[in-house]
Amino acid sequence: MSFKNSLTEKRPRLTLVGAGPGDHELITVKGAKALKDATVILYDALIDPKIFEYASPRVIRRFVGKRCGLHTYSQEEINEMIVSYALTYGHVVRLKGGDPFVFGRGYEELAYAGSFGIETDVIPGVTSATSLPALKKIPLTTRGLNESFWVLTGTTADRKISNDIFLAAQTNATVVILMGLKKLGEIAGIYKEAGKKDLPVAVIVNGSLPNEQFIRGTISDIQLKISEYDIHGPALILIGEAVGLQLDKDSRYIENIKAQFA
Repeated sequence: MSFKNSLTEKRPRLTLVGAGPGDHELITVKGAKALKDATVILYDALIDPKIFEYASPRVIRRFVGKRCGLHTYSQEEINEMIVSYALTYGHVVRLKGGDPFVFGRGYEELAYAGSFGIETDVIPGVTSATSLPALKKIPLTTRGLNESFWVLTGTTADRKISNDIFLAAQTNATVVILMGLKKLGEIAGIYKEAGKKDLPVAVIVNGSLPNEQFIRGTISDIQLKISEYDIHGPALILIGEAVGLQLDKDSRYIENIKAQFA
């Protein structure tokens, strides 16, 4: 496809901006400055509308979000829109939830714009994978319990469960699963097969937003607990021993820490 710059005085450029996990105040300062400078903002679903308070009132805003079962535009169409708007209006901010390089297809958009000679930049965002557990006071790593955490997608491009979950279930890592709520039964089955039916699990829905839902359980009962909630929105699944150490829930661990420094 060919594009023509109709406003040659405006330098075409693209900035990928991570909006953070949901709460508009969790965007970075640099991300907010990019919004103020933008002439066009192409934004995803799951963006808090209050985030546009950082932008110019004259900015062109266009929703291009994708949700499960609802795609306003294909990825190819979004790529072409980025280039078209950049060549026509100048500075395009592609505003993406979380961090644009964590399951966000940000690299594809960057590469496509770059192939047209458009200047590109990336402003990382606060990913939900690490920030939402922190907001619930759940550590991803804890001395003596685990040495790593894994961030996985629950559903691959061909709509199947990720093979990496089978590997993760064999470790003591804290496992963070995005886009996996519909696969929760399969995920729980994998952990049961690994002999970990009592492993702590937490599910965070609409994390950092006023309508957040938080469900705790174990591999053996999390599905039953989830069924008691009317869930609408993106979910983050946390699995691992460290998930059981939510500070306002586990005074035993706090007492153990105190004893170490007594």
